[in-house]
Amino acid sequence: MMSQNTSTKSISLNNYGIKDAVVHYNLSPEKLHKICLDKNLGLEVDSGALAVNTGEFTGRSPKDRFIVKDETTADQVWWGDINLPFEEEKFEKLYAKIAKHLSEKELYVRDAYACADVRYKMNIRVVTELPWVNLFAHNMFLRPTAEELENFVPEWTILQAPSFMAVADQDGTRQHNFAILSFKKKTILIGGTGYTGEVKKGIFSALNFILPVYKDTLPMHCSSNVGENGETAIFFGLSGTGKTTLSADPKRKLIGDDEHGWTKDNVIFNFEGGCYAKTINLSEENEPDIFRAIKKGALLENVILKEGTNEVDFDDVSITQNTRVSYPIHHIKNIQVPSLAKNPKNIFFLTADAFGVLPPISKLTPGQAAYHFISGYTAKVAGTEAGVNEPLPSFSACFGAPFMPLHPTKYAEMLSKKMQEANVNVWLVNTGWTGGPYGVGTRMKLKYTRAMITAALNDELGEVNPENYHIHSVFGVAQPRECPNVPSEILSPRATWNNDEGYYKQAHKLADAFRENFKQFEEFASDEIMAGAPPIIEK
Repeated sequence: MMSQNTSTKSISLNNYGIKDAVVHYNLSPEKLHKICLDKNLGLEVDSGALAVNTGEFTGRSPKDRFIVKDETTADQVWWGDINLPFEEEKFEKLYAKIAKHLSEKELYVRDAYACADVRYKMNIRVVTELPWVNLFAHNMFLRPTAEELENFVPEWTILQAPSFMAVADQDGTRQHNFAILSFKKKTILIGGTGYTGEVKKGIFSALNFILPVYKDTLPMHCSSNVGENGETAIFFGLSGTGKTTLSADPKRKLIGDDEHGWTKDNVIFNFEGGCYAKTINLSEENEPDIFRAIKKGALLENVILKEGTNEVDFDDVSITQNTRVSYPIHHIKNIQVPSLAKNPKNIFFLTADAFGVLPPISKLTPGQAAYHFISGYTAKVAGTEAGVNEPLPSFSACFGAPFMPLHPTKYAEMLSKKMQEANVNVWLVNTGWTGGPYGVGTRMKLKYTRAMITAALNDELGEVNPENYHIHSVFGVAQPRECPNVPSEILSPRATWNNDEGYYKQAHKLADAFRENFKQFEEFASDEIMAGAPPIIEK
């Protein structure tokens, strides 16, 4: 069956400086799948999905991501360790080198778009050497109809050349791989890496600049779903906190699992047309939606097959722990079509707190919401040698610092304003440890977390007052005293420890880490945001 975005149209790449290339334009997933098999670029696994190896890089390389510093970006971008400047002149020279490199090659071109709200639609052209990167673009971006493709005019262009190796001292890069955004030329150059996530996150980074600066729209690194009552829920969270798992609710329709916009008229819309999920330790029992989405048309990256079979061993991380699958969103059954909804009602900040001190759910004030949004906290677990388990705090501003060109407080102020205008409830949810830190306590049961989120969505946790909530003495957040289908003792992290001295020692340690991390943002933060910090109290 022909895919809806397959086109009989042919195009030339001469206007990009790419000469005499053999261009395969918007091939169907079926054709791309077959080409990969015929060229020995991948294997078909037992589910029908295509499995490939991305080569040297199995994840993004944040130190090799640059933004061209020009009149468009010079005074707007938050320059530093995350947003590295690149000279305009060197970008032009590198562009010419890549165009020459791609000339006379067999190339795969995909025209697609981002942003499910047509008012924000951004047409994208992806040019790559690899057919499976073209399949990735088909899965991850929104797919125009054949009729739309006939008159398609790209706004942004991605030139992805994995076999092109930069020469750092000549080209201005750090090493041979790079991902460079030019807002002036509306072009993203990717070279020296076959990792597909650079393609997806390049467009996300572009929208994270364009939407707030020019469209008064907040870009968000989050998942979202909508209930039968039309109320939308938004889930922020870093890797391993349950963002994908908790937004997949059989009673609610999935809008998207990773990147969204929030408009001035309170529409939440998906940027993408697919999902890019981690597959480490994946099982049908724990993640049925993702597991069942891995079928013909899906693209698996860097997985290992069980010996002598074509069955994936999702527990094998011998290539990388960042094993991935991309698939079009319609591989998930319960989805919102089109991928947008109104009436945002609840926001959940998910954190896997390995210190075991944050409440399993707490309600935030607007100032606290902005503070925790800018902080973007979760925890990483260190080694376990000789039974020593020391959690390490991890902060990523706006729950997506590597993709945010503006200062984090810009996004936080937008979120705070929209939150208050829409009268949204904001909840901090700890999907991490209870009864002690990692190595002592246990991971919060998924059934309890789901019950707490359901109670919040159903407005069953009541108003914030002394009868319904306890104000946490270290973090200042309001933790509910009761929740349907959750034992009341679970709601108090201190009570689960049975060791007050140990609990408060860890709680103060984490609170100090919050305050230390936030020092980099203080001069830009409003009084309301600063009031959202853990209060300084005598220990």
